[in-house]
Amino acid sequence: MLKRMLIMLVAVGAFIALLWNWKMSQVRAAQAGASMFAPPPIAVSTAVLASQSWQPVLSAVGSLKAVQGVAVSTDLPGIVALIGFESGTSVKKGDLLLKLESQQEEAQLLSAEARRDLAKLTLERNRDLVAKKAVAASEFDQSQTHFRETEAAVAEAKALIARKSILAPFDGELGIRQANLGQYLNPGTMVVSLQSLDPIFVEFVLPQQNLAQLAVGRSLRLSANGKGSESFEGKITAMDSKVDELTRNILVQGTVANPQRRLRPGMFVNVEVLLEEEQGVVAVPTSAISYAPYGDSAFVVVEKTGPDGKARKEVSQQFVKLGVGRGDQVAVLEGLKAGDEVVTSGVFKLRPRAPVQVNNMVQPGNDLNPKPSDN
Repeated sequence: MLKRMLIMLVAVGAFIALLWNWKMSQVRAAQAGASMFAPPPIAVSTAVLASQSWQPVLSAVGSLKAVQGVAVSTDLPGIVALIGFESGTSVKKGDLLLKLESQQEEAQLLSAEARRDLAKLTLERNRDLVAKKAVAASEFDQSQTHFRETEAAVAEAKALIARKSILAPFDGELGIRQANLGQYLNPGTMVVSLQSLDPIFVEFVLPQQNLAQLAVGRSLRLSANGKGSESFEGKITAMDSKVDELTRNILVQGTVANPQRRLRPGMFVNVEVLLEEEQGVVAVPTSAISYAPYGDSAFVVVEKTGPDGKARKEVSQQFVKLGVGRGDQVAVLEGLKAGDEVVTSGVFKLRPRAPVQVNNMVQPGNDLNPKPSDN
């Protein structure tokens, strides 16, 4: 009985040992297969970096302002007797814009001229009499003073009449007329807006750290919504004498030629200050940069040997220091060099040493001066 039990235990132990060895061989085979398994490569597009000459820019949003602009208004009350312009037309300095009724002032002028003429006759008569010693010199002096007073009264009446006529103070373009014939106008009532449009000012602000890059005479390039891809050229003509204490920005003023009157005061424009051209700049598409709080990085494609022993392309993550941007590109100061092949699309799917398959049939935007179709 004991012998039979021992034989059964030995047989069971042998069976268990065989089963263990069989299972362990399966596990080893699975591990060997897993070690040989490689994930499928990720499809990406790439660009090979090259050294290039590049003109960096400082970008800002600016506002247009007329070199000379005024709301033409009256400084005397009166009824509109004549309107000498049409809305939206161009005028020259001295052109008559509007005339108020001045019959009363003209009558006062006639009265003042009559008193002047009488005072002049009296003065001439007293001059002859004082020469003959027929009147005292003091009487001659009084007549001379009275004549001057009447001359001043005539000049005052003429000035009052002249103020009833509103003339264009400079060459420019008129806005929409705000007065009508027969309308009574109070002092200060706006008649029309007059703006000088060529040239035109652009004003914008930049941070104080850009102050060293700014200078009077530096070139500007402007673009405006609603003007398509059209750009306008100008130059910096003035900078404010102080930096704003709250924003630490400095106000910059530029002058832009506007012969076609395409730009108007009050418009917002995109302003680019053109800096000195740089040589040997390595720039990458902005889509190639992975932005993160701990540092910006890019993925570089390198040739490596895979787990199966075959050559493959995989990516290496490189931290970069970025410079100024321009269009769809950004300059790289550190971390990349000319000749590196960087991933330009599919960056968010990558991790270090991930295998990739390069497909450059479709590329993201990489233009220094992009022109979006919805502009």
